Amino acid sequence: MALKRVFFPGSFDPFTKGHEAIVTKALGIVDEIVIGIGVHSTKTPFFSLETRKHHIQHLFPSERIKVVSFTGLTVDACIQHQCSHLLRGLRDSKDFQYERSIAHMNQRLSGIETLFLLTDLSLSAINSTIVREIYQNQGDITAFVTNSELLIKGL
Repeated sequence: MALKRVFFPGSFDPFTKGHEAIVTKALGIVDEIVIGIGVHSTKTPFFSLETRKHHIQHLFPSERIKVVSFTGLTVDACIQHQCSHLLRGLRDSKDFQYERSIAHMNQRLSGIETLFLLTDLSLSAINSTIVREIYQNQGDITAFVTNSELLIKGL
């Protein structure tokens, strides 16, 4: 049975080539992807919500991809957008250990399962926190973020 629609949550501050690769891989498996930008009251993102949303929409103009923002529990947003599964990317065993615990809690709360996809080895070192640090110190992030000029213009 094919998965119809999955929910890919994250802060995406910024949306990196690693995130992009996970979405591209998932498009070969599922019909639709809802990319959910989480808004947390305790975190202050570097890039604005509108900038992040615009950047992702520009990367994926497909009707098969919808970009939304959400607050609260990820599983509640998944249910609200009528998604059958959560989608998460894994770079390494550390990600797996962290994501597995969250997946078990989400499954216990809602019955929703998590689909894990491995990040391409060539992209496994890319991390949004590190990319922000590079950018904040006037470094070039074009190797890590597709169309990074959209993010820069949005600031």
